[in-house]
Amino acid sequence: MRKILVIGSGGREHTLVWKIAQSELADKIFCAPGNGGIERLAECINIETEDMPGLLDFALHEKIDLTVVGPELPLAFGLVDQFEKAGLRIFGPTKKAARLESSKVFAKELMRKYEVPTANFRIFEDAQEAKNYINQTGVPCVVKADGLAAGKGVIVCETAQEAEKAVNSIMEDRIFGDAGKRIIIEDYLEGEEASIIVLTDSNEAILLASSQDYKRVFDGDKGKNTGGMGAYSPTPFVTKDLFQEIRKQIINPTITGLVKEGIDYKGVLYFGLMITKDGPRVLEFNVRFGDPETEAVLPRLNSDLVEAMLATTNRQLAKFSRFGGLQWDNRACICVVCASGGYPGKYEKGKEICGLEEAQGLSDIVVFHAGTLRLGSTALTTSRSGQANDTYKYTTNGGRVLGVTGLGNTIKEARERTYQAVKMIHFEGMHCRRDIGDKAIKN
Repeated sequence: MRKILVIGSGGREHTLVWKIAQSELADKIFCAPGNGGIERLAECINIETEDMPGLLDFALHEKIDLTVVGPELPLAFGLVDQFEKAGLRIFGPTKKAARLESSKVFAKELMRKYEVPTANFRIFEDAQEAKNYINQTGVPCVVKADGLAAGKGVIVCETAQEAEKAVNSIMEDRIFGDAGKRIIIEDYLEGEEASIIVLTDSNEAILLASSQDYKRVFDGDKGKNTGGMGAYSPTPFVTKDLFQEIRKQIINPTITGLVKEGIDYKGVLYFGLMITKDGPRVLEFNVRFGDPETEAVLPRLNSDLVEAMLATTNRQLAKFSRFGGLQWDNRACICVVCASGGYPGKYEKGKEICGLEEAQGLSDIVVFHAGTLRLGSTALTTSRSGQANDTYKYTTNGGRVLGVTGLGNTIKEARERTYQAVKMIHFEGMHCRRDIGDKAIKN
């Protein structure tokens, strides 16, 4: 019996559990701590993602065969190192490798050393020096906190006043805590953003389908940055030729650079890119599956995800690639995030969610739970597709609450289907963007 543990509690983790549950290699799935939707597919364990001793003890006691880490904090804290030391198989990079995401300064310096295309930048530890630099070089510019900031540590500034305010907020007010001890100020890049996720074992890199996410909270890319308000896959402007260019100029040099630095990387490596008129440039690295990109990419994956993860941890990706690699559904996929009112600022929890059964009953629709709480079962119904649906009562329990995901033959069809499902769902204060996928349709 193969036991798999997924660590995390968001929409990304629900998607991972959903995909893992389709594998013949998964007999029993646990999720720590999980959420209301994940409880339908896995046994949720009340252990927080940062409780490394608790997670290790559980994995040893249950004799877990494979652990999959969803969020970045456990990776940055060295969970992989502890599991591997205990002889446990775990999918994810070590603490040393996770610095690609936990330190933007480390990532930028690696790119500079190994000539990976990225925006010009300067690193600062003094707020006044940073503000002097802004006045010298001008705007627009991008101000980034060095450390982890839950996806919100990047501030795009169009005026000098906005840039100085960003420096003060990060370095002096410490809105992101110690993550703001150092900052990066980099040139503003124009173009189309794209997300490329790869599986790598330091010898081989297998690219997943392209995607594009929407970071700003309001339509038209207005408002504050969020963890992500939606995504779609594939991106029409990432052609086969561009895929190869990205592999040659960005992915291969990055992995080669890590190896030369003595860093063994096994797991997912996410490249956040800007496709400029001069070619692709790296905006950021993530050392785990993106969120909500995962909700738009994995529904298109026809292959067994567990098999691919095992090949990664066993350093057999080259062999896996020779025997077929990853196979994809040609259809497009869109994920629309339904968020709590006020997110990414203050928001209330405990709002009852209505319409989930109706939305999930639509063809080619999956609703991934992110910030939800399941209260109790009342009955069991059957969807139009013949699948069993529970009628548990769900309430909101986070900023990003649901990821409503739909497949279609085109981006336009996937978009129409997804928003049809979104219209069926309601909770007090619910907010979502109404333009997810528009960029692809215009292109």
